[in-house]
Amino acid sequence: MNRNEKTLENLLVIAWGISLIATLGSLYFSEIMKFIPCDLCWFQRIFMYPQVIILGMAAIRKQYDIARYSLVLSIIGGLISTYHYLIQKVPFFQDNAISCGIVPCTGQYINWLGFITIPFLALIAFILIAVLSSMIIRKMKEGN
Repeated sequence: MNRNEKTLENLLVIAWGISLIATLGSLYFSEIMKFIPCDLCWFQRIFMYPQVIILGMAAIRKQYDIARYSLVLSIIGGLISTYHYLIQKVPFFQDNAISCGIVPCTGQYINWLGFITIPFLALIAFILIAVLSSMIIRKMKEGN
């Protein structure tokens, strides 16, 4: 195994680990802490949960081209997280927020240090996976 392939493998495993931690964290909040997810939280889950499977399988099979798909999922999930965070923290967005089902999307189950909310945590995970996926794509191009 050459150095470039080892780097690709490490980047993919790290991306998988981040998706796993994000998924387990969201399950912890909903299943153990009993926080009911709002509609936007569900959409973020739709874009995070599959990444545990696809990145995990890709890491096992050393299929680095999966990074293109994880990049797309992370960008879309990140955009949803960004919007969700804005409607939690910015008054303009709060006043003009869409109706969000039974649980209001403006609610904040956690507010660590005055700015860390659940959508913020999801956004950080999506950004990290997107960066790692971009690095994998770049490394693959360098290797060819």
